[in-house]
Amino acid sequence: MEDASIGSLLILLVFLIFLSAFFSSSETSMMALNRYRLRHLVKQKHRGACQASQLLERPDRLIGVILIGNNFVNILASAIATIIAVRLWGDAGIAIATGLLTLIILIFAEVTPKTIAAIHPERIAFPAAFILRPLLKIMYPMVWIINTITNGLMRMLRINMNGQGSDHLSTEELRTLVNEAGALLPKRNQSMLLGVLELEAVTVNDIMIPRNEVEGIDLDESLDTILTQLSKTQHTRLPIFHGDINQVVGLLHMRNLAQLIQKGEVTKEAILAVAREPYFVPESTPLQTQLLNFQKESRRIGIVVDEYGDVEGIVTLEDILEEIVGELSEQNNDLIEDIHPQEDGSFFIDGGAYIRDINRALDWDLPTDGPKTLNGLITETLESLPDANVCLEINGYRVETLQIHDKFIQTARMAKKS
Repeated sequence: MEDASIGSLLILLVFLIFLSAFFSSSETSMMALNRYRLRHLVKQKHRGACQASQLLERPDRLIGVILIGNNFVNILASAIATIIAVRLWGDAGIAIATGLLTLIILIFAEVTPKTIAAIHPERIAFPAAFILRPLLKIMYPMVWIINTITNGLMRMLRINMNGQGSDHLSTEELRTLVNEAGALLPKRNQSMLLGVLELEAVTVNDIMIPRNEVEGIDLDESLDTILTQLSKTQHTRLPIFHGDINQVVGLLHMRNLAQLIQKGEVTKEAILAVAREPYFVPESTPLQTQLLNFQKESRRIGIVVDEYGDVEGIVTLEDILEEIVGELSEQNNDLIEDIHPQEDGSFFIDGGAYIRDINRALDWDLPTDGPKTLNGLITETLESLPDANVCLEINGYRVETLQIHDKFIQTARMAKKS
């Protein structure tokens, strides 16, 4: 009869250890759930996700019901184990039961279930939520009392109950998330997402075409010269000015010029009449803002000006889109045309190449918070205009000037230091 009683107690003890494992794994899995994936599954009407999400709205109550259940079954299991041990070994069984039960609970009710729950939180949390929700309703009075006392103690310790961390991600955190996506996100999509995140950190000044490279129509030239230039241009929109780009008076679209040609009315006055008024952009405008401004103003090109109103260059919608999707022109698919790889692993780079283009093409980390071109970066580092070829190091990259003309570094050899 006594053997049957001990057998029943052993079965009950095993059941209690199973319950302890359930509560331990439930706690870990609930806390380990990815909140963003959970929200996605809730929108998809996933039943388990909906149940878990409702429980996590009040984590204090969730933790309360889990810990009450876990402590209750552990204490009860300890009492039953002691009874079994005393019946089998007498008073010495108390020490045996304590040590043996501690080992069993650690292995089977704590470490193992919590490890499994941390690795596969959704597989544990979603089914557990269907049990925890009704259990919370049953045990709510006890949970409420414990939470009230706990919250009171926290207020005494001056701990802000509303100071829970936000689930929102900062730009840097989102960038890390995209970088860590790995095979889950195609490389192309990953690059585009990172490009979008960079828009706020990059300004118009970083990507504009500088004024010395801007092609435009000088109305002070003869009409034949202007028509010859227009027949050879590869651009669809050109700024129009008098003598100097600072005197810009409009932006000409080739479509409007074609209409003039069809009518046989090509004159300087007619060109100026069909040109659209210039659209000016401050050089410090973030690309994200400028992209929205282009959309709002129905524009595709802007004249970039500094704080004094002097023209610094032009920026186009294509320039901004290239920051997101990469180069749009075919000649820039691999390396930009200003970079020429050498057999020894170094690169011949034109002095007018943009630092951002070099970094992107070679996956380098040259500083971009100062000069925009390689020539400017070298001269700023030297703090002077070189009269002859020099060697220097910039941010861990070896630089050797090869051609200098009129104080401008036309070509430099560059290599990353090993």
